[in-house]
Amino acid sequence: MAIYLHLQTHGMAPKEIAFITKAYEQTLRTLCVQDRDDPLTELVAKTIIKIVQTGIKDPAQISAQAISELEMR
Repeated sequence: MAIYLHLQTHGMAPKEIAFITKAYEQTLRTLCVQDRDDPLTELVAKTIIKIVQTGIKDPAQISAQAISELEMR
């Protein structure tokens, strides 16, 4: 999965990994992405990492912002 590759390269703490993974899974469910090999998963992962880097730590808020940003594209 795309998000796990990003987490390995960013060296995040287990607590951060937990809320990022939750946000990622929630976002994919909301977008109805079932195929984890879909290129959209990479875009979702990058968007979530970018949002987390702004300091947001709530998975629901991260997911909502990611969906909003992805809908603008």
